[in-house]
Amino acid sequence: MIKQSISGRRRARALALQALYQWLLTGYDLPEIEAQFRAVTNMDRVDVEYFCRLLYGVCKNITEIEEKLLPFLDRKIKELNPVELSVLRLGAYELLFCLEIPYRVILNEAIALDKTFGSQDGHRYINGVLNNLAQDVRSIEIDSSDG
Repeated sequence: MIKQSISGRRRARALALQALYQWLLTGYDLPEIEAQFRAVTNMDRVDVEYFCRLLYGVCKNITEIEEKLLPFLDRKIKELNPVELSVLRLGAYELLFCLEIPYRVILNEAIALDKTFGSQDGHRYINGVLNNLAQDVRSIEIDSSDG
């Protein structure tokens, strides 16, 4: 049961990343994007609730997410590769709003997503930025796991 929910969430993250990428490039309404994904994707093994939480949560909180990311970026948001930007937004959302998920899981999942969908060494950038963000917003969790 736990393994099923983990893989369901992993699939939800991958689909949410693709949906966020589509939203970034097209500007379509979120319900339209969600409907497209539901129509063309077999959602049987996807944690659909988590997919929706990620898709709508990232977009609803985009200003706060980007404000939290900015201190850790070496360039302007508009200069980031769209895939890496979408991964960063997704990972930052989880770090900020999904406190039930350990930060290490979030970092590992974001890196894996970028290795699958991003540029050749983009995962290194993702790791650096999200690790710094985690140090900032999850310091108590990090400190307690190190000891």
